[in-house]
Amino acid sequence: MEPLCDQSLTLREVTEADLPIFFTQQLDKSAHEMAAFTVKDPEDRDGFIAHWTRILNNDSIVKRAILLNGQIVGNVSCFELFGLPTIGYWIDKSFWGKGIATNALTLFLEDLGLRPVYARVAHDNIGSIRVLEKNGFQPFGIDRAYSEARSEEVEELILIKHT
Repeated sequence: MEPLCDQSLTLREVTEADLPIFFTQQLDKSAHEMAAFTVKDPEDRDGFIAHWTRILNNDSIVKRAILLNGQIVGNVSCFELFGLPTIGYWIDKSFWGKGIATNALTLFLEDLGLRPVYARVAHDNIGSIRVLEKNGFQPFGIDRAYSEARSEEVEELILIKHT
């Protein structure tokens, strides 16, 4: 793992009480542009809460809150997409570039223990690609999908982690 300068990074089960924090963290428009594959209307609080309530009620989805020194800074999950176990994560933009995503994903993957596991990322989201590569993901394929955040079809890189 990358050094976090004497900061404590932990993961825990997501609770309903986390949802308002997750909602606020995902409001940044530039973060949506970077992620590309997001909800149609990030400001729709009711839609966001309904979506996450379905996630919380789905036992087949592994979901964790990411905490830095006890503060929620994002979330990470593993869910089925196109029949494949797929990783997704969101880090509050104010915490980008600090090694949090890389380290949180390392902890999550150790606990998950599932292989192979996949990830999909916009081809130009260099930061997220680096996080995945540092965690042993390798290019597996390319796809195209419609991006609500960009209002256009975007190329996405599919990555796989075998070990």
